Amino acid sequence: MAFSIEKYVLKLLQESPGKRFTARELATQIMERYPKDVEEKRNRSRAVKISLESDDAMLQQIVAEIGAQRPNIQRKHSEIKTTEGRPRQFYFTTLSDEDELTDLEIEITEFDVRGLPSQSEANLYPILSKYLRSELGVFSMRIDERRAKNSRGKGGNRWLFPDVVGMEDLSSGWIREIIDTAKEYSDKKTKLWSFEVKLRINLSNVREVYFQAVSNSSWSNFGYLVAAEIEGGAAIRELRMLAASHGVGLIRLDVQNPAESQILIPAQENSDIDWDNANRLAEENDDFVRYIQLVRQFYQTGDPRSKDWD
Repeated sequence: MAFSIEKYVLKLLQESPGKRFTARELATQIMERYPKDVEEKRNRSRAVKISLESDDAMLQQIVAEIGAQRPNIQRKHSEIKTTEGRPRQFYFTTLSDEDELTDLEIEITEFDVRGLPSQSEANLYPILSKYLRSELGVFSMRIDERRAKNSRGKGGNRWLFPDVVGMEDLSSGWIREIIDTAKEYSDKKTKLWSFEVKLRINLSNVREVYFQAVSNSSWSNFGYLVAAEIEGGAAIRELRMLAASHGVGLIRLDVQNPAESQILIPAQENSDIDWDNANRLAEENDDFVRYIQLVRQFYQTGDPRSKDWD
């Protein structure tokens, strides 16, 4: 067949419905499965003096063409969807956004060797903690809503507690004299962070999960919604509009390489901690009390005690 990115991408994705592929992975398969077509493309490139002699150059060219043709391919084939962030992943599905989330809930019933669901949010918490510590210098810990009082009825805690909280040590690197002098201004030495973690965000759940993050982070300096997968440009555009109005940012978590995670939308900073709201969380959950104790200890000693955090 004549060289056609659209035909190749559609065929490869249809053969493995639901499986995610990067543009580079698709390009590699195209070169392996359609060598005659690739060679014809190479010959045509010589005629217009484009250098595609090496396989690396050809691979890069096909990757670039997949990226450039993606919007048109998706307009013509609505079953081809993509995730946002780096690297973008392509997949084929006939499910609606809502049905994809239902399908994910079914997958969560399959447990891994540690007794955790194979795709559970709980598996994302240590990955997020690793990223926060290594890349942002934020000490973090898990807040388990199941350990809270159930004074707000069924599902009430879901809109009260963030999944993960953090403390940023602004005094890291200060000399001892400055640290000691700043003790009376303890709240100026830290920024407190709040994170709501989701496996997947798409148009079906984007507003619900965003406003859950808004509700759960209103006490903090910085609030973030964190997701392993964000599907489609429309979901990102909706999140950007919501963030402009409400200030909660967005992190795309790379589960394979936490250091490659991205802040896609920076959070707007709240200059002051809402201590009344923080007190409500502390009254309801001992995990949050422990978090505040660690923050207070840092205010008093200047030592974040790394081993006490996740």
